[in-house]
This record gives sequence, structure tokens and C-alpha cells, in this order.
Amino acid sequence: MMQAISAPLQRPLPKPLDVAKYDPFLADCPQIDATHPAIQDQAEILAFRLMDDEDITRACYEWVRDEVAHTGDVGEGPVTCKASDVLEHRTGFCFAKSHLLAALLRANGVPAGMTYQRLRADDGTRYVLHGLNVVHLPRLGWYRMDARGNTDGVDAQFTPPNEHLAWTGKEPGEINFDPVWATPMKEVVEMLETYDTVKDVQKNMIDIVQM
Repeated sequence: MMQAISAPLQRPLPKPLDVAKYDPFLADCPQIDATHPAIQDQAEILAFRLMDDEDITRACYEWVRDEVAHTGDVGEGPVTCKASDVLEHRTGFCFAKSHLLAALLRANGVPAGMTYQRLRADDGTRYVLHGLNVVHLPRLGWYRMDARGNTDGVDAQFTPPNEHLAWTGKEPGEINFDPVWATPMKEVVEMLETYDTVKDVQKNMIDIVQM
């Protein structure tokens, strides 16, 4: 069961926001441990002297995207899941990086969750699930962003009100799932906590066609 963030928010939430409605997207869960001291410290560093939710989101997003390696890209490192572990090891698959970004935003009082895409794998022989984030921006509402990390052919950016994701999810067989998840999908958590190596995760990447 999710626990509400016990630490005081660093800034008041915008008045138009229905706080109770967004409580789940500000709360801790085992994988998004926003009240962990290391998460709190990093969130404070990233939001230093920033007061606008959009500016804070940009700072957190770009840091996770650029400073935390995608485990599949580097081909090594521990398989992380919990946000504080992703922060400690500075590596994670797309799902784990989305957990860290959600934790950093929640630690700064910005409602954030996860969503997923079904994408064709690079080898073209199968489809796999891909994890990204959704943040609630006061002037815009829910906005998707992908912090998996840019590489050749991947150029994800934070450009509200327009989305600039790593992939559109609109090719044949691909899906952009609608739900915004306050806690990660159990299938994602089980995969990250079951397999210990990069190759094992890549070989057993899950595929889901409906939610």
C-alpha cells in the first residue's frame, strides 16, 4: 500500500490543483521512494532556485535523461528498479529511469506517474513494453516525456505543450497506452526484480497488448 509523503513539500501546490485527486501521484511506494534521503537531496539540488513546476520538471527530466545511463545502452551494470537504487548506481532500464524521475518530481511536490508504450523491438521480430513518465503541469495538464536517454536515432526532449518522445508508438502493432499509473505495473517490477543481468532482462522483456 502506498504511503503518503511525510516530508513537507518544498513549495505549495498550485491553487487549481485538486490535491486529494493527485495524492497517489505524490506518494511513496516501494519502487518510487521519494522520501528516501538521497532522493530528497538530489531533488533539492535540481530544483535549486526554481519555483515554476515546468522549470523543475525540465531540470529533473534532463538530469535523469542525460546523467543516468540506460543499462541496455551501456550493456552492463546492476539491474535496478527502486528509484533510490537507480540514483545510487546511476543506471537503469527505461522503466527504472521512469521510477527515478517520478520520485524526484514527487519529492519536489510535482505530481508524476508512469505510462507505457508497446513498441516493435530493434530486431523487428517481436514487440516489447517501454516505460516513460507523465507529469501534471499546472498550465497544461498531463504531459508525457521519455527520459530513457538519447542515442543515435533517439532524440527525446521536454518541449511542452508539444510532446517529443523517443518513439511515437504509432507504427503497425505499436500502442500508446492511455492509463497514467501512480505505481509501476507489477509485471514490470517482477521482471526487474527477477533477472540479474542485462542480457536476461533484454531476452525476457515483457509484451502487453492491453491494460
